[in-house]
Amino acid sequence: MSKSYIAVLVVLLIAALLGMAVAEDPGYLLIAWRNMSVETSIWVGLAFVLALWLLWALLRATVRVINASSRRVNPWSRHNRARRANQVTTRGLLEFAEGHWANSLRLLRRAAPHADQPLINYLAAARAAHEIEDYREADSLLREAYETTPQADVAIAVTQAQLQIARGQLEQALATLTRVRKEHPKHLYALKLMGQLYLRLEDWERLEQLLPELRRHRLYSEADQQTLERQVYVALLTQAAQRSEGLAVGAANPVSSVWERVPKPLRQDAGLIETYALQLRASGAEVHAEKVLREALSHFYSDRLVHIYGLVRGADPARQLDTAEHWLADHAHDATLLLALGRLALRNSLWGKAREYLEASFASRRDIQTCAELVRLLEHMGETKAAQQVLRQGFALMTHDLPQLPQPRASGV
Repeated sequence: MSKSYIAVLVVLLIAALLGMAVAEDPGYLLIAWRNMSVETSIWVGLAFVLALWLLWALLRATVRVINASSRRVNPWSRHNRARRANQVTTRGLLEFAEGHWANSLRLLRRAAPHADQPLINYLAAARAAHEIEDYREADSLLREAYETTPQADVAIAVTQAQLQIARGQLEQALATLTRVRKEHPKHLYALKLMGQLYLRLEDWERLEQLLPELRRHRLYSEADQQTLERQVYVALLTQAAQRSEGLAVGAANPVSSVWERVPKPLRQDAGLIETYALQLRASGAEVHAEKVLREALSHFYSDRLVHIYGLVRGADPARQLDTAEHWLADHAHDATLLLALGRLALRNSLWGKAREYLEASFASRRDIQTCAELVRLLEHMGETKAAQQVLRQGFALMTHDLPQLPQPRASGV
């Protein structure tokens, strides 16, 4: 016998037992409330309660079906509103990508309250408002973004800082990024923005403090990192030279103090050594500048460093000239070296040697500085005719690009 037959027999047995119970003793049920009363049997009352329960279950099932088929049955449901909001958001983002800022702002702001991710709407809308220079609206949208998604405070603050930097509100951006860095010190993009902000503010000392962290996290390419570091230390060396004016004799030179902070790899950079030497010279520390240049040139040759070497006054002019003459073995026809040697010979009052070096430099390269040095030397030596000849050559250098003068008109015309 199958299970279905057994089940049917069980149901019939239970029904028969209930029928016998109802026939034997139907019971009595009285429900009274104020002036109303209902009298019935126990079994009818139970059947009524069962019917109510079945009706409640049917209503719940109906609601579930309606919610499940909301696209067809309930077009104004939350799901449908979210779907339409997402469609409007997509259109708004497309308008944003195409640069239609006003349309993008209108669509994104309208869809934001019902979008799945309202934060995206508010942030993009704030940027669109910024592009049309509606800064008050941009700030208002950022506040709404925080109210709807407070857990995204970092993203909102970073966006706010970017917009403030773009507006030129650098002090406000500094306050915003300082707060982000304090609460989230490991946020790398905030770190990069802070570096860019210090660069805009020309706050070189604070930017210098960020350089090791920027390098450690590799937020720039190696070439860009080196360029940034070089820019920072060039500025710091220049500032240090300005502070060194009026220092007491024997006081520590601020230029040298900055140089001690320069990372070792950068101390081999010819451009940075050039700046260091020039700022030492500007601060009156020419003896130290000569030593720095001599040590650098012993490791690698640089025309620019050689040029400065001919300008600085070392502790021993004769030794300085002898050092530079050793470089002639490898750079015999280098016009820059010959000019530096001519200047060093002048400093040692070696007029004949100075003339030879300066004439050789001028023959190798027609340069106005070399011309001026040579003319001054020749006049000092009393060779006025030779000085005038060199002066004419130098004047020709300055006028060779000038347009020709018009021919004078014939008399009587």
